[in-house]
Amino acid sequence: MSQRARQRSAPTTPADPAERAREIALRLLTHSARSTAQLREGLLKREVEPGIADQIVARYVEVGLLDDGALAASIARARHSERGASRRAIHQELRRKGFGTDHIDAALDQISGDDEHEAARSLALKRWRSLQAHDEQTRVRRVVAMLGRKGYSPEIAFGVVKELQRADRAGD
Repeated sequence: MSQRARQRSAPTTPADPAERAREIALRLLTHSARSTAQLREGLLKREVEPGIADQIVARYVEVGLLDDGALAASIARARHSERGASRRAIHQELRRKGFGTDHIDAALDQISGDDEHEAARSLALKRWRSLQAHDEQTRVRRVVAMLGRKGYSPEIAFGVVKELQRADRAGD
């Protein structure tokens, strides 16, 4: 066997468990940004010892590779502005991703009640217009349901729909 073939068939996983864990962590972070909880979980799934996983996560926080506060804020801004998600839906997503209460609260503080209402109104208006061929009851039901799936409360959803109905009647 040639030297090149031996090099290709040699194990690519380092023998040192800490070095292997660092490589796994960097691969996970290269794929997508993750919370400290997500990185730790990813390491544990790949059979990294809990103590080593904790050391790596702590070190990556220390050097700035992991920043739960900044990541939570970025996710909140993106979900709200790009997808129109409500504060409640964003809260649930951040909780699922393992962010702490402090980081979640700080991230959601960027979205005011007025911002949330305006996002709901914008989503509802777009959907309301796309349903012009349908009767009013169908339009109401579908717009309220869409807002509900986005995480908006029934009060906001029905309030926005009533605004749209008044605007339609004023235009007639």
